[in-house]
Order: sequence, then structure tokens, then C-alpha cells
Amino acid sequence: MEIWRLPISASQRGKLISAGYTSLSSLSSISSSDLARELKVSESEAMNILKVASHSRGSETSNASCSIVEGAQTAWDMLHDEESLMHITTSSADLDNILGGGIHCKEVTEIGWSSLSLIVNSVLKYKLTTAFGSESIIFMLIGGVPGIGKTQLGIQIAVNVQIPNDFGGLGGKAIYIDTEGSFMVERAFQIAEACIEDMSEYNRFLRKDFQECKIKMLPQDILENIFYFRICSYTEQIALINYLDKFLSEHKDVKVIVVDSVTFHFRQDFDDMAHRTRVLSGMALKLMNLAKRFSLAVVLLNQVTTKHTEASFQLAFALGDSWSHTCTNRIVLYWNGNERYAYIDKSPSLRSASAAYSVTARGIRNSSSSCKRIKMM
Repeated sequence: MEIWRLPISASQRGKLISAGYTSLSSLSSISSSDLARELKVSESEAMNILKVASHSRGSETSNASCSIVEGAQTAWDMLHDEESLMHITTSSADLDNILGGGIHCKEVTEIGWSSLSLIVNSVLKYKLTTAFGSESIIFMLIGGVPGIGKTQLGIQIAVNVQIPNDFGGLGGKAIYIDTEGSFMVERAFQIAEACIEDMSEYNRFLRKDFQECKIKMLPQDILENIFYFRICSYTEQIALINYLDKFLSEHKDVKVIVVDSVTFHFRQDFDDMAHRTRVLSGMALKLMNLAKRFSLAVVLLNQVTTKHTEASFQLAFALGDSWSHTCTNRIVLYWNGNERYAYIDKSPSLRSASAAYSVTARGIRNSSSSCKRIKMM
């Protein structure tokens, strides 16, 4: 059971969620005195909250034990389910190739990008010890963070999930959670237009000997199927993640959730790292459950930072090691010279590989020599 379903007051539920307690299991090992201190309530009020939670947890456990047994699945069934899962294309054939067809449904995919930023008067080259095979990556740092295209990729996925089944798509809708204010609706319109043009071209090519199927989608139809949420604090982010269960139950055609970015509000205003870890763990568990339950893809955009260890720089995902274990697949976006690259850093089913890609006026595409990195002076 989730915290928001507990039969306690709305203010008590709000305090629990803000403190990172999103499920009954998160309250199982805390004392009333510690809970009172974290929620800034009296110890008697904290004891009452724990009592209600314990009673609810007991009834939930007895009801769940039967459903767990009844929900048993054979490994053969699991293999069949995995083979029948659909993917969301990135519009880059090379990128789709290393991803095994595109972004996977029923999984959480984390996409990170380099956030190195130095204001300098000359070009600085940092040779970083990375996981990208034996080849070292040289980052060219000139006056700010390069545009790697992470938001463009997020928008592309939110558009491509709507490609109809007849064209190899999911025909679904998208949820876009924007924590940074970087979502560009004009850009989404451009990518939607290009997506429809691509489908029309594919339609003419595939059915040149037959009567063409009329594509009825318009760019505004695609934009209407992207549910946009602007988040301004980590408490709003937690509240929204908890609300998604109800929202998805009412919108079962949603097939992807994009969070851009998952780290933004968690890299500040946190003095208690244990509190942050607990909040993040609860949020990650919730997203994984949503992906499985509703057969949708979850795409988390994250930042890659650097840490200095043993006289070398190493790339590390923001939010620390505990967060790094929450996703199913992890992709790193990086610059190699003038080319953008995506590298599969972690996956239980995909081999480590990299692919070049471009950000064009039409969206994400295969790399081409005409799409070079723009240097900021």
C-alpha cells in the first residue's frame, strides 16, 4: 500500500511523502521518536501514524500472499513476453541497433550526458579514464556545456511512441516530466512534423504497388498526446510520481514516461544524504513498478559528473552509487571530437557498444558529416 492511501490526515500524509516515506515498507524499521523528529510532530502523533501503518501493512500482507502465489510465471512465459515486447524507435537506426531495436518497454532506461563546464580563455583537453573501452575520450571545453541533445532525445521518444502499429510503432501516448524547464513545445512541433513526413515516405515506399494508406495524424494531434508536467521542487516530483498510478489507470494508452531530468531537484537543499537516498529509492521503486504494471517504458535523463580518484578523472552518474543500481539500462551521451555518441554503459541483455548520432532540424538521426558540434565562444 502507498502512503497516500493510509487513513490518516492529509497533512500527515504530506509530511510523510516530503520526508521520503512513500510506502508502508519504508516505515517498518523506524522508531516513533525518530519519525517525530523527522516530521516535526509530537511523539504520540508519530506513534499513532506507525500504529495505523502497521495495521494496514498486516492486512495488506495477508491479502498479497495469495496474489503472489497466483501470479507465479514460468521462465518460458517470461521469455515469450520479452520477445513480444515492443520498442520505441529513437529515429536513429544506428542508435536503435545498439539498443536492440529502441527503448524497451517494461524497463527503466537511464540516459546521462556529460555536464563538464569550465569558463576558460583557451581550449582545455581533459583525458578522462572512462568505461568506453580502451579508447580514451577527449572533451573539448570551450566556455560552457556543449549541447549533447538529451532533451531533444527525450522529445523524440515522446513523439515516436505515438507512431501507429501499422508503421511498427506502439500507437501510445507520452508523459513528459520537466524539472528544468527545458522542454520546447516549438521543437516538439518540428519533430512531430518530421515524424509524420517520415511515415508518409515510408508509406509510399512500402505500398508503391498498392493503394496508399492515408495518414490521418497531424502535428497538433501528436502534441495533444504528450501530457506535460512542470515540476519545481523535489516534493512536487515525489507527489507526481505517487499520483502517476492513478493517472495511468485512467490513461492506459500511455506507453512512455520521460523525466528530464531526474536529478535536478535532488542535487541541492539536501543536508541529510540518508534522507535523500531513502527518497530516491522509493521513487525508483515506484517507477520500476509502473513500468512493469502498465507495460510502458520509463526514460530517466540524468547528469554525468566527474570525480577525481587516484590521480585521474572518472565519469560518474549524479546522485551517487546507490542510485546507479536502480535502472535496467544505462546510456551515456558524450562528445568524441565533433561527433555525438551514445554508449551502453549497463544492461542485463545488451552488449556494451557505442553509436554516433546527430541532432538535426528533423530531430535525432544517424550521424552525418554535415551535423558538427557548434563551439560556444
